[in-house]
Amino acid sequence: MIVVLLTVIAYFFGAVPFGLLVAKSKGVDIREQGSGNIGATNVFRVLGKGLGIFTFVLDALKGFIPAFVFPMIGNVDPVYGVLFGFTAIIGHSFPIYLKFKGGKGVATSAGMLLGVAPAAVGVGFLVWITCIVVSRIVSLSSMLAAVAVAVTVWVMGDKSMEVNWALTALAVLVIWLHRANIKRLMNGTENRFGKKKEKSA
Repeated sequence: MIVVLLTVIAYFFGAVPFGLLVAKSKGVDIREQGSGNIGATNVFRVLGKGLGIFTFVLDALKGFIPAFVFPMIGNVDPVYGVLFGFTAIIGHSFPIYLKFKGGKGVATSAGMLLGVAPAAVGVGFLVWITCIVVSRIVSLSSMLAAVAVAVTVWVMGDKSMEVNWALTALAVLVIWLHRANIKRLMNGTENRFGKKKEKSA
């Protein structure tokens, strides 16, 4: 019963639209600016580095707290942290508060991964940094980082099969949420980080 309760709480916690709230505090509806996405990347573009990083941290905590803290609160097997964290990501991407139109879950996924597979997160972060420096494309960097994390947990072999498959499913989810970006990448029209007029997130 406690697992079900914590799973439900994780969804509603993950669904809190921090990007929207941060922007609203500055009198801006982030859904009507930039890419229209409520995630940290769009906040960064529209409102600047400080608020963008602040939003990223808040969104990451939405994944980290359920994944790392909830199992301790419920006194359950840490493997359930994957379930709680994944549910929070679903909440972020499909928030009930915003008619299920949310962000792409990159920051929340990073937080969840930090809670369950920190070594793999390190690899994913290196891939993200390398890709963003070379390509300046956030969407491509995020997708490659998600795949790198999934591959790393399988190669390292120090996690349970449940964790491995869950992180593989997470990589698939991240790619699916970026399907519009993939079309733009294939068409050569995806925006690069640092440009003022960008439509991806």
